[in-house]
Amino acid sequence: MSEPAAVLAVDGVTKRFGAVRALNDVSLEVRAGEVVGLIGDNGAGKSTLVGVMSGAIRPDDGAIFVDGEERTFATPAEARAAGIETVFQNLALVPTLNIAENVFLRRERYGPGPVGRALHRLHKSAMRREVQEGFERFGVLLPPVRTKVSALSGGQRQAVAITRAVLWGSHVVLMDEPAAALGVKQTELVLSLVERLKSHGVGILFISHNMQHVLRVADRVAVMLLGAKVADLDVHEQTTGTDLVALMTGATAGTLR
Repeated sequence: MSEPAAVLAVDGVTKRFGAVRALNDVSLEVRAGEVVGLIGDNGAGKSTLVGVMSGAIRPDDGAIFVDGEERTFATPAEARAAGIETVFQNLALVPTLNIAENVFLRRERYGPGPVGRALHRLHKSAMRREVQEGFERFGVLLPPVRTKVSALSGGQRQAVAITRAVLWGSHVVLMDEPAAALGVKQTELVLSLVERLKSHGVGILFISHNMQHVLRVADRVAVMLLGAKVADLDVHEQTTGTDLVALMTGATAGTLR
């Protein structure tokens, strides 16, 4: 059986900041229904690569492809319009709004009917219904959608941010340390959601310093070192946390695909 097509790929991406080469000829792809772990020590180039993919940073060289089509992003909004959503550690949720309002932030529904739309009257019941249906589709168990985000745990907030990205049609989600600073129970909530999203055909780039989290959810792991991708490994081929740490630190040479 042939492998699924790449929903997101970068080819030969290089980025310089003055005399510093933050990325050096990096190529990486994420396929539909696949989780790719991205690891590396501080300064390895992970954040710069995510910035390029998300439209926040313009590369000096190389190309970005979405569904096989070369794209150029001037802003993160253009990347989102192409189906690439990024979930950062700060989440970009508004604590004083409820779950449904956060999901529909800047995408509000107006109505009901032509008069309601003309008056820009929020169609709150429709928004709540759509959000609840979306959570049920992805198996997300959260408090009622009227609940204020300020009342949610860290893991629940991450689940809202991740599900919001997918609900808006994004078929590629870049996750930057989604389980950082979470307790055991909340971490399980986030990792289980990541695993379920694979079955819905979502391509995920999972950035984490936690090797056990990466090995649990990822199908492949890309290792960054000093701005270069030094390894691209199939997790199911007896890859261990010790192997990954050795690659991150340069103690062993990598294997590229």
